[in-house]
Amino acid sequence: MSAIDLKDQGNRFYSARKYDEAISCYSKAIIKNQSFPALFTNRALCYVKLKKWTDAAKDCRQAIEMDQTLVKGHFFLGQALLEKGMHDEAITSLKKANDLAKEQKLNYGDDITSALRMAKKKRWNVLEEKRIQQEIELQSYLNELMLEDRERKIRKLEENGKIELLDKERDKLQQTHDKHVTDLNSLFAEVDSRRMKRDVPDYLCGKISFELMREPVITRSGITYDRKDIEEHLQRVGHFDPITRETLTQDMLVPNLAIKEVIDGFVANNQWVEEY
Repeated sequence: MSAIDLKDQGNRFYSARKYDEAISCYSKAIIKNQSFPALFTNRALCYVKLKKWTDAAKDCRQAIEMDQTLVKGHFFLGQALLEKGMHDEAITSLKKANDLAKEQKLNYGDDITSALRMAKKKRWNVLEEKRIQQEIELQSYLNELMLEDRERKIRKLEENGKIELLDKERDKLQQTHDKHVTDLNSLFAEVDSRRMKRDVPDYLCGKISFELMREPVITRSGITYDRKDIEEHLQRVGHFDPITRETLTQDMLVPNLAIKEVIDGFVANNQWVEEY
């Protein structure tokens, strides 16, 4: 069988969800033709389905070496890297896939964009967990410092103080310590809501930039974009909706006032969003 025949057979196995059999066919085809990048991306997709992330990433990189403009190569690589916990690298690959898809006017629906949103969300969550742990450690450290300061002052008092004043001064130190601890813990309690996982809901993020929208506009198909992103798409790529592929021009964009109101309220209640 030729490489093409083996590829076609592998495609049939893939359609039947027989991923191991499909991998075998693609591997045999690669032996016959090692300069056909689609064979590597097809096999990579099978590895993705089987959750063999390292093998998938390896095949994607080989395909990309042969063709830097291969959308599937960057897309599947981003998915594999995301599952391996390599969030920054995954985001880079998925952004590249999304840019190439727009340049080549290929319709991947929301597949690439949703994967990119997931990658950014997972990276954000990792940073959030680190931030929360740092705040907890800081609070514990400050409490320990105040406790040590109280004990040190009591020892000094016992060494130098008069017996008749010792209990009174010790009580005064204890009261001062208790007040400082209460004030400190109250301060952390005030920002305790920040310790909750912070996140921007997907419906407030643009479908193109994946960032919080600032000037949401809605199309006739009912999809909301950030104005600057969709206008750039219309000027640079073409007059069509990037998701539905329906005809779209700048004059057809309508401000989505309902979402804008929700966004403004969200930003007002979540000042951290400027860092998101």
